[in-house]
Amino acid sequence: MIDVLKNHRTIRKYSDKNIDDALLNEILEAGVRASTTGNMQVYSIVVTRDEEKKKELAPFHFGQPMITNAPVVLTFCADFNRFNKWCRQRNAKPGYDNFLSFMTAAIDALLVAQNVCVAAESKGLGICYLGTTTYMADKIIEQLELPHGVVPVTTVTIGYPDEDPGLTDRLPLEAVVHYESYRDYSSNDIDKYYSEKEDLEENKAFVRENNKESLAQVFTDVRYKKADNEHFSKVLMAVLKKQGFLD
Repeated sequence: MIDVLKNHRTIRKYSDKNIDDALLNEILEAGVRASTTGNMQVYSIVVTRDEEKKKELAPFHFGQPMITNAPVVLTFCADFNRFNKWCRQRNAKPGYDNFLSFMTAAIDALLVAQNVCVAAESKGLGICYLGTTTYMADKIIEQLELPHGVVPVTTVTIGYPDEDPGLTDRLPLEAVVHYESYRDYSSNDIDKYYSEKEDLEENKAFVRENNKESLAQVFTDVRYKKADNEHFSKVLMAVLKKQGFLD
């Protein structure tokens, strides 16, 4: 299992081989064994396999081809709808219309998503996380007919790989692990920890292609811009209010 984790690759191209129901169910069953706050399981998974439904979802993931190319698309949702209904039907008054409850459910959903991904990779499948889910949560809610109390937090595509990419670079362990207390980073530390990433030819190419001075500027000025972050933050906050987490 450690080898599976260490060899994780993001797969964006899939073969036309389908995933049979028994295998998908086995992977999902492994997923729901994930840790969950108070054993409440305040999450849901929407499985999309229908070709037309995938095409309808694609625009809300910025048209990324993985959505239509993968045989299975999984949308993981923070879900207090089911739990709240159970509480009310048992004469218990739920108090989960707040941001903390959304965070609880979102964490639960992400834990399940990661379990599903590891299980899928252990079976020879490839996966890709899509961060577009929270950007377009309002549209995905409409498309998937998610009720009050349910918010999509991440999407994962799964299928048999039709590519064999190399491992994506990662910061060295010492850059992200702190012992006993947080040790802040000096300028020298930053230079040291990011040098390998900055020296990769593919990252140098990103800098050149975007006419920037540094890889950091590619992130701040092109990939994850302040204006975009502020816009999608407003969208998400409106979604949380509408879905009952900011009452």
